[in-house]
Amino acid sequence: MPATTLSPDSFRQDLVDQGVAIQTEGLWKTYEMGAETLHALRGIDLVIRRGEYVAIMGPSGSGKSTLMNLIGCLDTPTSGKYWLAGRLVSDLDDDELAYIRNKEIGFVFQTFNLLPRATALHNVELPLIYSGTPAEERLARAKRALEAVELGARMQHKPNELSGGQRQRVAIARALVNSPSIVLADEPTGNLDSKTGDEIMALFARLHSEGNTIILVTHEHDVAQRADRIIHVRDGKVESDEPVTH
Repeated sequence: MPATTLSPDSFRQDLVDQGVAIQTEGLWKTYEMGAETLHALRGIDLVIRRGEYVAIMGPSGSGKSTLMNLIGCLDTPTSGKYWLAGRLVSDLDDDELAYIRNKEIGFVFQTFNLLPRATALHNVELPLIYSGTPAEERLARAKRALEAVELGARMQHKPNELSGGQRQRVAIARALVNSPSIVLADEPTGNLDSKTGDEIMALFARLHSEGNTIILVTHEHDVAQRADRIIHVRDGKVESDEPVTH
């Protein structure tokens, strides 16, 4: 990782000791739309611990995707504080943020975001290429990640030669290849039929049982019910935060 520029006040050992993966305090995100001001988030306070399986729900325009982008360090808040693994994200420089996005957070998107001309294996290798992993190690880790999602026999197939469920498995393998501390999934079953969606959710359940922290954005109640905790967001605020009774 690049040399840290964090001040002593920017790192909170107490959060690490308590097993806190993510903490936000008073998180706001405001957009200026011409003469209009849009408050996408209005003071979000959250604590997510290592190993939790959390679903974030909310109607369209509620702020759930904005919150996901802030958690994933894809965007910055207008105000408020966000600690990731004890580090104050606003004090990280561009190199450190790029490292976090590549190494510490695995992203799974509704639209898969795979390179169409690349094989499944090469798609999974990409985060390792960006992080400068040597070729031999890169290949071995990408193969292991594909085998972990039961696609060992499809490594040389391109996305158009795979079903929707298989493409999502490739995307999940890519998210996992760097052994991230957190997996963020944005509507991961949105483009899948119900049977394939069930298979993908079973895969997330297995990943969680193996110790991964999973944060899932979804508008589907049956998908959210697979998590251990559901956070409802409405009008940019946390409306409710309740455990799921299985």
